[in-house]
Amino acid sequence: MTRQAELSTPRERYRSVLRRTILDAAREAFVRDGYDGVSMRKLAETIGCSHANLYVHFKDKDALFFSLVEESFDQFGAGMRKLIESARSGDPVTLLRKAGRAYVEFGVANPSVYEFAFMLRRPDGKPLPKPHVTYERLRSLVQRCMDEKRFRRMDVDAASQALWAAGHGITSLLILRPKFAWVDRDKLIGQVIDAAVDGLLA
Repeated sequence: MTRQAELSTPRERYRSVLRRTILDAAREAFVRDGYDGVSMRKLAETIGCSHANLYVHFKDKDALFFSLVEESFDQFGAGMRKLIESARSGDPVTLLRKAGRAYVEFGVANPSVYEFAFMLRRPDGKPLPKPHVTYERLRSLVQRCMDEKRFRRMDVDAASQALWAAGHGITSLLILRPKFAWVDRDKLIGQVIDAAVDGLLA
């Protein structure tokens, strides 16, 4: 049973729909205008609800922004989970290459989710609301590559972050520069991921 189906009264259903409407409109506004370019009053006007009604759901702009960040991490994590969890068996280097490609493909296919999770500037440098689960899965797979002597022995976090940086670099470029004369996208993604992984091989 969905959360929507569990809501018992028209008022609860209305509040749930309005909250979703606020989040969707805010996501579009933050991606388009940046954090500083969004105001709660303008957002209320866009949605067609009262300014006060926004504050029933979110105490301020920070709370709204971080709700979207958390939602984006959840969506990104769900998009990657099955492949990363399959890394418990099979060749870990092959799985790592597949995971890297899946990371880029998911980000390019879901640009607003990716931008919220990894690219938009957080207000006042505030910390993320939860640990980066996707990174922890990547780190575990890199550790397995080292334990099985497929990778050179080195600092596992340095190796994991180097791979993440490679994946993030090509993902952000493809999102931000979609009209650039890129070579075949699959070929480009494969070359970036393979080069990053090959640099760690034993």
